Amino acid sequence: MSAPERRRAELAEGLARVERRIARACEAAGRARESVTLVVVTKTYPADDVRTLVDLGVRDVAENRDQEASAKAAACADLPLTWHFVGQLQTNKVRSVLSYADYVHSVDRAKLVSALSSAVTSAGRAPLNCLLQVALEKESGLGGGRGGVAPDGVGELAAAVAAAPGLRLAGLMTVAPLAGAYAGSPDAAFERLAEIARDLRADHPAANMVSAGMSADLEDAVAAGATHVRVGSAVLGVRPALG
Repeated sequence: MSAPERRRAELAEGLARVERRIARACEAAGRARESVTLVVVTKTYPADDVRTLVDLGVRDVAENRDQEASAKAAACADLPLTWHFVGQLQTNKVRSVLSYADYVHSVDRAKLVSALSSAVTSAGRAPLNCLLQVALEKESGLGGGRGGVAPDGVGELAAAVAAAPGLRLAGLMTVAPLAGAYAGSPDAAFERLAEIARDLRADHPAANMVSAGMSADLEDAVAAGATHVRVGSAVLGVRPALG
């Protein structure tokens, strides 16, 4: 078996394992499998892997660093893909990210909302789908270096996105906290995000995306109502060390 054939077999096996996990989690939660979208996080992996994943049926991929993402998206421009940007986004990278991203999961401050709106309007592109990144640890007065808006700031930031030309408020995203009341309890964290999401939909009914759960905790996210799970290593394998 050639190296490309071995890699395809590895990706097919990883994808099948994750699909089984999502299906079981949906069944346990009484949800239809179609209610959860798998977004494969391809950071540090080559465009060839993305091509193979598309051939295996993947349609949603995510990146968290613009330099890698922009090159990879350009190399895969002919593929039927939806691109999700999930990393912290600096305003000086906005125009580049908008050249390929359909969704940005990490909107967390008013300055970024303004920059995104201005760039989308200038580019004349389709509206950008924006998810607010919620930092649940900030509910405990913590935060560290991770991005995200505090839960009590979601309403104000959501209103800013909803009012911004060129932007569409799509929903919420979170990462299971490493500190604070929800540290080590992804199930409780995702339940809290679900509560915040219900409050958001009361004012913005179309903002129904809930992006939560990764390789280690996707079942907890599905149980709490996540509509999108972001999975990398469980599909692609352990990431190579960055030098």
